[in-house]
Amino acid sequence: MNYNSDSWKKRGKYVAYLLIPIETLSKIIHWSFNCLPDEILVGIDPDFSIKNPKIVDEKFKPFKTDLFAGQGFVLGEPHLINRGDSFSVHQIPEDWTDDFFADNRGMRGSRFCHYIHSHPNCAALPSKGDEEASQGTEGCEMILGLNFSPKIIEGWDDGNSNKRRKLDFEDSQIPIIGISSSGHKIHDMEIIAYHRSGLGINLLITDKFGKPIGLFG
Repeated sequence: MNYNSDSWKKRGKYVAYLLIPIETLSKIIHWSFNCLPDEILVGIDPDFSIKNPKIVDEKFKPFKTDLFAGQGFVLGEPHLINRGDSFSVHQIPEDWTDDFFADNRGMRGSRFCHYIHSHPNCAALPSKGDEEASQGTEGCEMILGLNFSPKIIEGWDDGNSNKRRKLDFEDSQIPIIGISSSGHKIHDMEIIAYHRSGLGINLLITDKFGKPIGLFG
């Protein structure tokens, strides 16, 4: 997978990394497609039964091992929290939804550790609102940028490519980019992870055991 190869080549630019199983990412992409042109917000807790493989620590050598909550564990099941436009998707207070999520929100009870939200037809870069929202996140924030047509808003090609991480779906288990259930044609996707301090986090796509796909044999 070219995405993970890029993560390997750029490993020196990140202070820490985070492992996301391909099944988890597939669910998030599926929800994102089905909700277009709306944005979605997803919460994820660590799977405390699956530690990061030792070989990943040895190869990627994180500079900080206590940077965020859940560090050292593979991401667990994703939970779709909200959908809407960029002004409303983050705005539902979590105590409004605690009863709904009571059975599946894991150890953290009223809050998830990590969050990921989609940016329909917008680059996977944090907005000012995203930066403010991240200050209450104990783990990492992630953004999935989706490039589709017909376009609703502009902003995909903003020229700021040095901070962006494109997903390559060739020879992977993630569904091939095509036409969503809403009729939108998906052309491109990219994903990033970052900490509330503003530091970028190296996000690796793995199998269910946390082994990065396409790396280390």
